[in-house]
Amino acid sequence: MPAFDPDERDRGWTYRTLTSIVVPRPIGWISTTSTDGVDNLAPYSFFNVATTDPPTVLFSPGRRSYAEDGRTDTARNARATGEFVVNLVTGAFAEAMNESSATLDPGESEFDHAGLERAASTVVSPPRVAGVAAAMECEIREIQRIGAHELVLGEVVRFHLADRLLTDDDRVDVTEVDAVGRLASSWYDWTEDRFEMERPD
Repeated sequence: MPAFDPDERDRGWTYRTLTSIVVPRPIGWISTTSTDGVDNLAPYSFFNVATTDPPTVLFSPGRRSYAEDGRTDTARNARATGEFVVNLVTGAFAEAMNESSATLDPGESEFDHAGLERAASTVVSPPRVAGVAAAMECEIREIQRIGAHELVLGEVVRFHLADRLLTDDDRVDVTEVDAVGRLASSWYDWTEDRFEMERPD
């Protein structure tokens, strides 16, 4: 098996390799609101759970050479306001999610660009994407700079869950979560085939 030293490869090779073998990656569809009141929406496949106590999620926006401060609109808004919302991307929203990844002027809203309706949040200011099966309202706990990215950690202060996801005792039925995942380049997948294994004692 060939071995490669990332220090001897360019950043593009390293990016393509990491995003091709760390798959599938969940997509954090992050909505924020700027200090000027513009609602921003963007997908991040560098996204996951950090801890469950307190419930905390993370996403990692990269730097942008075209931005005056090097930050994406999402990163700038989250830092300025201390708030964001994570919206679940399912098959029905895949096209709209992709549309929201377009590079727009900070004064333009991806909600409007992608033809998406807003739903009011309960605790934070940024809106949710109307109609998604799940959303998490988050307040910033910490932001760290790691190399070419920032690591944004947010505590979940409200969960919004569609009735179809819930069992009678308010647990999420994972067989109902048809999440879209990111692969590499222009490739995605969605949760279709599932299998179950019991963890050994």
